[in-house]
Amino acid sequence: MWKAYRDVYQGLSEVLQDQLLRDAGLSGSEYPVLVALSYAPGGVMRAREICSELGWDRSRLSHLVGRMENRGLVAREECSDDARGTMVRLTDTGRAAVEDAAPEHSEAIRRYFFNLLSKSERETLATVFERVLENIARAKEA
Repeated sequence: MWKAYRDVYQGLSEVLQDQLLRDAGLSGSEYPVLVALSYAPGGVMRAREICSELGWDRSRLSHLVGRMENRGLVAREECSDDARGTMVRLTDTGRAAVEDAAPEHSEAIRRYFFNLLSKSERETLATVFERVLENIARAKEA
């Protein structure tokens, strides 16, 4: 079962990343950053908040944001509250990219995952995933 879970996770990640690149020109790493920023008030977040939300380290985000900045998807700004902090702002180009990508990406998730499951199976998976996440959260607190 563990191997099947691992293979499903890897397979879904690959097919969804391929879909994003093919249909929207976005990498599988760029898209979650754009999504996080698109939901943030004013389209801006502290870099460390993005890292926390995505479970990434600062170096990974810093390199990615540099590439995204070169493409005009985001802009870096100094943090007014903390001179050491960096803010990442979604640009109009970045907002257009995530809004264009979202419908096709959501459809791909439905096609490769949700449409294959009955309502009962989806509910069971939700229960299992919530239980595992609660256990992980408890382990992080300890």
